[in-house]
Amino acid sequence: MADGLLQIAALSDRAFRIRFVPGQAAPAMPVSDILAPLHDRPSPARRKESNGAIRLELPHIRCEVRPDSAALRFFDRNGALLLAERPGGRRLAPGMLGTERVFSVEQAFESPADEHLYGTGCFQDGHLNLRGLPRRLTQVNTQISLPFLLSSKGYGLLWHQQGMSEINPPDRPIALVRQQQDGAAQLADVTTTQGNARVARREAVFEGRFVTDHEGPHAFLLDIGQKMASRHHVEIDGRVLTDHTNLWLPPTAGFIAHLGAGEHRVRVIADDKDTPSLAFAPVDESTRWRSPVAEAIDYVVIAGPSAAEVMAGYRALIGITPMMPLWALGYIHCRERFHSSDEIIETAREFRRRRLPVDMMVQDWQYWGQYGWNAMRFDESRYPDPVGLCRTLHDMDMRFMLSVWSKVSRETDLGRQFAQRDFYIRDTDWVDFFNPQAASFYAYNQNRRLASLGIDAWWQDATEPENDDLVGRHTAAGPGEKVRLSYPLQVSRAVYEGQRRAAPDKRVMILTRSAFPGQQRYAAATWSGDIGHDWETLKRQIPAGLNMAAAGYPYWTVDAGGFFRPGKEQYTDPAYHERFLRWFQYATFLPLQRVHGYMTDTEFWRYGDQVENVARRYLELRYRMLPYIYALAAQAHQVGMPVLRPLVFDFPHDPQALGQSHSYMFGPALHVAPVLAPDAASWPVYLPASTGGWYDFWTGSRRAGGQVHQVDCPIERIPLHVRAGSILPLGPIVESSAHALGKDLDIVVFPGRDGAMMLYEDDALSYAYEHGESASTTLIWQDAKRVLKIGPRVGRFSGMANQRRLRIRLAGDGTCAMEAPMFHDILYTGQAIDVELGRGH
Repeated sequence: MADGLLQIAALSDRAFRIRFVPGQAAPAMPVSDILAPLHDRPSPARRKESNGAIRLELPHIRCEVRPDSAALRFFDRNGALLLAERPGGRRLAPGMLGTERVFSVEQAFESPADEHLYGTGCFQDGHLNLRGLPRRLTQVNTQISLPFLLSSKGYGLLWHQQGMSEINPPDRPIALVRQQQDGAAQLADVTTTQGNARVARREAVFEGRFVTDHEGPHAFLLDIGQKMASRHHVEIDGRVLTDHTNLWLPPTAGFIAHLGAGEHRVRVIADDKDTPSLAFAPVDESTRWRSPVAEAIDYVVIAGPSAAEVMAGYRALIGITPMMPLWALGYIHCRERFHSSDEIIETAREFRRRRLPVDMMVQDWQYWGQYGWNAMRFDESRYPDPVGLCRTLHDMDMRFMLSVWSKVSRETDLGRQFAQRDFYIRDTDWVDFFNPQAASFYAYNQNRRLASLGIDAWWQDATEPENDDLVGRHTAAGPGEKVRLSYPLQVSRAVYEGQRRAAPDKRVMILTRSAFPGQQRYAAATWSGDIGHDWETLKRQIPAGLNMAAAGYPYWTVDAGGFFRPGKEQYTDPAYHERFLRWFQYATFLPLQRVHGYMTDTEFWRYGDQVENVARRYLELRYRMLPYIYALAAQAHQVGMPVLRPLVFDFPHDPQALGQSHSYMFGPALHVAPVLAPDAASWPVYLPASTGGWYDFWTGSRRAGGQVHQVDCPIERIPLHVRAGSILPLGPIVESSAHALGKDLDIVVFPGRDGAMMLYEDDALSYAYEHGESASTTLIWQDAKRVLKIGPRVGRFSGMANQRRLRIRLAGDGTCAMEAPMFHDILYTGQAIDVELGRGH
């Protein structure tokens, strides 16, 4: 081609990598830092030519290029169009980054009006469908950027860049003028990279005018002009289009507004120190990706056509998500913060005294005390015996997670060792994890100084690194601008590989605040950062988490109750108690269930009997669901399916389901619709069209799909439905996952449709499953025959229970799923058996 060379490479039977490079030379396709090494060579693409078009065909995808336009088109195995580049939508402009030549690249794709797009990670803008929406992908507190889109049209697209990227960047700036305004400063307690701090914040108002050419949807991107924001507020013609306040927010936020043709007034409320800018553009039938610092246009297309097939294809490219230890899927108890070993132990004992299920206690930052920031050492004045602390928790069947940062103060003994070896990113305290020697030295010290004490899990905080701090820096991989999104991947890699070397048969569990594609293979869960506690923030977490799942990231959670909380009144304020319980109900149906809170003792009993009693109900439900959740974890490991998922995964042909931003599936069986407003006695729930309809989990009532239902939601209930045809395994109520292995199960069948599920088990702690030590049992419900077929147990592992009781239950109207009538009590020994559940229902 005249301005560059187009390269097309087959990555698998359903994926092509496309790269457009400057010049006419033919460099080899570079090795990817994002994609995992391919274990099997993909089938060679068959080349065909017809009517001037060149076609490259793989078993599940076809790429077609016409020389006259040079725009690529991609088709699925049935010949249906998946994705098409927009003719003339490719741009590659040279530039300089210091003394290094770089390119600003852009690629536009066609996007029909009925397409829904999901993914790009955890954003606080509140949007689920990203079609036409502007987003700037940066890594900051409360925002996780994963440059991957999943389409309702049956494809996935990985924008293969490690630098900052944008989708649908609007190109029409609006001049904003600061208005004179008096206002008192508000004091706020916040977290910083130096610890807790109190800051003064004052609001300012900016106004402007702009003109639209025609009526229709218009996309906007607000840039607050600082590394972090505290408020996103935009009004157009007196109408509020976005309004979100938190002590930490990303610097940008996108939204879409339907506007008429003509002049419009805009008003932005921001922090007094902000310098906001606002740009807009009409929404058209395209999706545009842009990266201002890149070497080439580079992207990967994965064909479905189902979302499950896209996820399986994505997993094959970015690597396998390891099995989490079972205890990671129980309740994780956090607060900011425990101040001593005694506080941790006493809190753990109180959980056990009250018989409240819990699996992990978490020590947040600053336990290092006199030794300095992240010295990888406990201050003995408050933590005299860390080995004994871990042993005491283990004796209570609990695990211990510790906060460890990616920065080490240069003033610490450890920091001086990093500095002597030149292992820092220059002019920062951030370790240069792009340097393999620095990463290895970090992991070695984490193992020697901390893991050797008996610590079980790692809270790798601020791995963005905080405040997008690679901009203007130089790393071992080159300018920070080229790799600013991928720092968290390198941190997780170092910790995971270091742990695997130090304790080869102990499962790694990492919780980290940021992520990048490929990080899934390093046992790294994420959460949504330092969010607020209000209803609006809770509402925005749901699409944020679903877009993490749609971007192929299976483990994500929240600070249930909000990180920034109301202060001391939270313990007695009924309004906050209601809000907290709705948060916790939602968190029960996330991949990880945890509570956290800034300057807060977060234990349930501190909020009174009602909070403790309702929380107990959901803790016990979580532990009863562990067999189901562990089976979902096995799906994430084996085929790449996320644990929670937007409705496009299971109902791609239901247009109304595709638009549901605040309800979702937790695995294939459970439909969850969190309550997102105060004083709600009922809640509108759209149940997707599905044969056999749905069962209310709490009452057993049957409800039809394809309709909105007003569902009762007293404070002890989250609207929860089970899809007809589901088979839900429930274990006993236990206080620790250590007591859940191999126990008797209730197998609850929800008739009305054929269905199947697979029970999965292993030892829950080691990596023996990687060598085939696991067991699975397939359960199949034949609705017409009213027969549950329990297949033979396949496989075995050390410590496996050779037999267990299975209580076969049939869901019905008027009965909670957990109390469904029992039809059979079976001693299952691993042999296949058919169970008849009678006629009629």
